[in-house]
Amino acid sequence: MLSPHRSRKKKRGIGSPSSTSQDIVLTDPKTNTQKPAFPLVSFLWPARKSTSQWVVTPVILMVVGLFRWTVGFWGYSGFQSPPMHGDFEAQRHWMEITTHLPVSQWYFYDLQYWGLDYPPLTAYHSWLLGTIGSFIKPQWFALDTSRGLEDPLLKVYMRATVLVSEYVVYMPAAIFFVRKTTKQQGVSVWESSIVLVAVLLQPAPILIDHAHFQYNTVMLGFVLACMSSVLAGKTLWSCAFFVAALCFKQMALYFAPAMFAYLMGTCILPKHDVLRFILVALVTALSFALAFAPLLLGTIYESFQSPKLLSGLEPPAILTSLPMQLDKRSWFYPLLLELAQSVHRIFPFARGIFEDKVANIWCCIHTIHKLNHYPIPMLQRISLCATFISILPACMTISLFPRKELLPWAMASTAWGFFLCSFQVHEKSVLLPLLPMTVLMASEHGLGSEMRAWIGWANILGSWTLYPLLDRDDLRVPYAVMTLLWAYILGLPPASWSLYTPEQTDIATPSKLLHLSFYAAMIIWHALEAFVTPPTDKPDLWVVINVLVGTAGFAVCWLWCTWQLISRSGVMEDYFGVRIRLEKQEKSVTTEKKSTKKSQ
Repeated sequence: MLSPHRSRKKKRGIGSPSSTSQDIVLTDPKTNTQKPAFPLVSFLWPARKSTSQWVVTPVILMVVGLFRWTVGFWGYSGFQSPPMHGDFEAQRHWMEITTHLPVSQWYFYDLQYWGLDYPPLTAYHSWLLGTIGSFIKPQWFALDTSRGLEDPLLKVYMRATVLVSEYVVYMPAAIFFVRKTTKQQGVSVWESSIVLVAVLLQPAPILIDHAHFQYNTVMLGFVLACMSSVLAGKTLWSCAFFVAALCFKQMALYFAPAMFAYLMGTCILPKHDVLRFILVALVTALSFALAFAPLLLGTIYESFQSPKLLSGLEPPAILTSLPMQLDKRSWFYPLLLELAQSVHRIFPFARGIFEDKVANIWCCIHTIHKLNHYPIPMLQRISLCATFISILPACMTISLFPRKELLPWAMASTAWGFFLCSFQVHEKSVLLPLLPMTVLMASEHGLGSEMRAWIGWANILGSWTLYPLLDRDDLRVPYAVMTLLWAYILGLPPASWSLYTPEQTDIATPSKLLHLSFYAAMIIWHALEAFVTPPTDKPDLWVVINVLVGTAGFAVCWLWCTWQLISRSGVMEDYFGVRIRLEKQEKSVTTEKKSTKKSQ
């Protein structure tokens, strides 16, 4: 009698000769032997046949975690730089105020010293980490008296919070996105592991979060979770994750136009889906409500418990400029006050059109023609128009062709448009357009020579523009190690020039010349910055040149992403196809007329 038990089918290995892409494996025509195309493939070469991804992925996570923790051995933003210190102190201070003050005071307390200016999820995150840290050592987050504290153990704790936060949000989202994308596009699991290492060792996020010190990867993780939900067909979950990204850091607005256009396109094409539109709107509104609920409900509760608590708070301009007079004794006034103040702090339009020296068009123009002579409202309107023009092609394309595989291209294009043209841009905002560009390596031929050259060039350029910021914090060694490491493992300049040799025909000659000119400019700039003192009347000369070169390169990135989106959407084929059909129809009509005349 046969046993009812069925043996499980043997799972396919991580890679095999039939499933391995020619993009990452080179075959010697003489000996017919295979060899890795670049060093990262060499490192994972032993896992190409039978090693399970459940073995490979934990090893990858341990290795990339080791690099992150090692980067944290160096200093941080504002170390030994009183009185304001830097971003490290800002994050610590937010943990201090959220753990000691009533919820209603979070966005009002001592705004001259690192006042809270991020959305509520950042505040809740700070409260959680501050509560845990206070349990370990209360002096780290003592109200007011802990300002500027530089306890070595505090540094260890803060570094650990970045790492844990990243492993809770960013790492799972990155793994799921890479695995899902590669599976849908027919890329082998072994190749997806190579992509995962490249994404997780991306230098700019590591340098900003683990060296300079911030929590950007939490927001980027929510963005990746949103993109993963789109790939999985979970539209409503994508809305919730994107709102989470917005409510953690407002910089996620860089992706908002592309997401909005994509969602609207799915509701309209191929046919109108009113129910989908209503559900998307409801889930988005509900997600925002849930994100702000603890802040607003806590404020209402505190206003009833202690009516005098809010009496001395100065209302923001958003509230005082309303055409109607609000009754401060009404039950809803504290709610409006807290909401208006949080919005006022989250969107600081009064600060200026750019923050410090950043590689966007406004800072470039400012070096030639000073923009601070113009009123801020005028600059706001100009930047709004410029941003709208820069994001319009991507938004129109993704709304007319709402395909999942096009979404990263659209998000990269709109993010570059925002970075180059929007109001109040930070150097660190370059992390946003680099994210969707980098994860495109998970697509078909994403590790090919052309894609690797463009994505690698953009990342090296992005890290290079961050150098002046990192240099102020004495983070030159982590910058050099992480940037050169990424260039080496992906076979990119300045570690390797193999992609740009005459024998390499996959990359167009204009692209080669363009990339090589920028690589040469970056190398020459580093040599000048290290050994040549700028003129006394131009102390920021090297930083300004960094801005000018970076802006030109980022403009090329925007053009490339936008063109790739348009060409991959098929809109050009449709347009020229229609033109060809119309020309054929005109020719046939003309021929018929001529034949009719001849017959007459």
